[in-house]
Amino acid sequence: MAVWFTSDTHFGHAAIIRLAQRPFDSVEAMDETLIARWNATVAPDDTVWHLGDFCHRGAQRIDEYRARLNGTIHLIAGNHDDVADGRLSHLFASIQYIVVVETDGQALALCHYPMREWPRAWSGGWHLHGHVHGIYDDDPYGLSLDVGADSHGFCPINVARIGQLLVGRANPFADEENREERARRARRRR
Repeated sequence: MAVWFTSDTHFGHAAIIRLAQRPFDSVEAMDETLIARWNATVAPDDTVWHLGDFCHRGAQRIDEYRARLNGTIHLIAGNHDDVADGRLSHLFASIQYIVVVETDGQALALCHYPMREWPRAWSGGWHLHGHVHGIYDDDPYGLSLDVGADSHGFCPINVARIGQLLVGRANPFADEENREERARRARRRR
């Protein structure tokens, strides 16, 4: 059983093709590509953490999309996920807004939105997010990563791949000099 991460699939959302400059001619072509790439990557007994915006708001076919996807899916709710009315609860193993999980010995703070600081950041924890459709890919912050479909070939990624993408990145929370400077600034504000 493998563990995978993705976000911002936006199933059924025709406007996302234009808004995120996706290379599809239609929402049907986008949906079929996303489903095919997901199922080519994720086995039926794998776990997927979907970090929000699974479908476009109010999509009538959300249960059909979910039924076609391999894996046990945990949803970290995004701004396009209507979770308040309870319609989604039977489709996902869990629905949360933020969670810290450990996979392959690595702490991961999962949230739809990018954060400047996250739980376990000071002890080397990584932050995985979506929402921004790749706009931070060329200007990442520390050990955080946009795992959205737009950033990774419209396909979920695993911890090994995430680790490869984070290699060599400066961790502003691990740098002793940075820690001391932050502490000085905090004392001055008191």
